[in-house]
Amino acid sequence: MAKSKKDDNPQGIKNVEETLTKTEQFLEENYKPLLIGLGVLVVLVGLFWLGRMYVTKQNDEAQAQMYQAQRYLELDSINLALNGDGNYLGFIDIAKEYKFTRAGNLARYGAGICNLHLGNYEEAVDYLNKYSKKDKVLGSIAIGATGDALVELGQTEKGISKYLEAAEFADNSFNTPLYLMKAGELYESTGNYQEALKVYERIKDEYPTSTEGSSIDKYIARVKVLSK
Repeated sequence: MAKSKKDDNPQGIKNVEETLTKTEQFLEENYKPLLIGLGVLVVLVGLFWLGRMYVTKQNDEAQAQMYQAQRYLELDSINLALNGDGNYLGFIDIAKEYKFTRAGNLARYGAGICNLHLGNYEEAVDYLNKYSKKDKVLGSIAIGATGDALVELGQTEKGISKYLEAAEFADNSFNTPLYLMKAGELYESTGNYQEALKVYERIKDEYPTSTEGSSIDKYIARVKVLSK
């Protein structure tokens, strides 16, 4: 009569039984800590979903407030867009009260742009630096606007650096040549003709069909003459 598989490897069976015994012993000794750990995990998961629900609700409220602020900005009512009208919040208060939401983040961008238009350049830099630049287009505009504010504050080199950063961040055929052009013109205005030429030639080579590219030859010719 053939032996059963159970009898084939008695040592293996013994090892398995010992392992099972150790597991049972571990569970008995750590029963309460494991239950506590499970309870903590359940609470954390619950808090995570409650947090998400709260942030979603906050974001919806912020977007409702943002609508009017954006309308004021489109109408060039900059002060109302920035500070609100008494019924709706402006970008400053939206950014403060809903700072953990996407709309709150966009409000920081809006506050920066408004302050730039009002000539509050330091405040513009502050808000634009706090804006989380997840969108390539808006992000590049925010960086470029920071450059505008820095130039107005007399910080030309930092302004050029921001324009170049905005050009690289955008990586498209509209914003990139726009900010390269701004950097080139600043280089030229400070007498740095070699760097201006590099930027202008890049526009000609990489973005010939852009608005800046269509007239770049005259800029190239000019800085070549000035650099002699």
